Amino acid sequence: MKLFYLIVTVLIIQSCAAQKQLRLPVNKDNNTLLWEITGKNLKQPSYMFGTFHILCKDDIQFSANLQTALKVSQKVYFEMDLDDPKNTLGGMFFMNMNDKTLNDLYTVEEIQKVSTYFRDSLKMNLSYFNKMKPMMLSALLYPKMMPCKTLSGVEIELMSIAKKEQKEILGFETIEFQSSVFDSIPYTVQAKELLKTIDSINNYKVYFNKMVSTYKEQQTDSLVSIVEDKSFSEGENNDALLKNRNLNWISQLKNILPKNNIFIAVGAAHLFGKDGLINLLRREGYTVKGIENKLK
Repeated sequence: MKLFYLIVTVLIIQSCAAQKQLRLPVNKDNNTLLWEITGKNLKQPSYMFGTFHILCKDDIQFSANLQTALKVSQKVYFEMDLDDPKNTLGGMFFMNMNDKTLNDLYTVEEIQKVSTYFRDSLKMNLSYFNKMKPMMLSALLYPKMMPCKTLSGVEIELMSIAKKEQKEILGFETIEFQSSVFDSIPYTVQAKELLKTIDSINNYKVYFNKMVSTYKEQQTDSLVSIVEDKSFSEGENNDALLKNRNLNWISQLKNILPKNNIFIAVGAAHLFGKDGLINLLRREGYTVKGIENKLK
């Protein structure tokens, strides 16, 4: 009988030691993209990571702590379920405007300028995209701002790991919802932003590269300043693109977090600032701490 209790005691001690090892080291300042969510009677920590939607593939590397956080989480939440064909292949259907074309949004001179840029710089015929939402078209400009040919997304690389770990992949939004967010911003405003980007493409390259380097260095305060720079970003549309969506996600997380420990991977701009997820979670009573996320 004593031997039985001795074995049980040893197993309990080993189990506690193993659990202690899973508590990842806290970052000494706020300059990290990986965050731990605890408190409010959560049984296990959940984790949250700020992503960047498009990067040079070689620049996408994950720290040991991040990989551990992903491994111990039961489910992975992206902005939308990237494993669902309705949200990927079906996305093409929602890229187009409902009742407008680019010709309706631009003067003859402006449409000629946009068309020339697409033809000469992107090697694309704009007529193929005449019904596409201007904000979607803007995404086609990003590869020209990158210093490499092989691109990927942080979410894509994370999903690859999650699938290998056989994690369930979920999302806070559907492609229909994301499309409605773009539709809430007038197409005329979107068209103006696209033309502005083309007119100042060299300045936008500097801005975009600064954003990328700041993200890679995990300088979160600087990242917030860049995102809120109204000279380049859609500052007046931040409520639609960031704040309102964050509030939507928080309402979902209040139901999700008590049931499962999860790994959240959403655009880094959603994490920080007054209306960012970190601050909103803290307002709900959760403890949110930065986790060391440097590559060894």
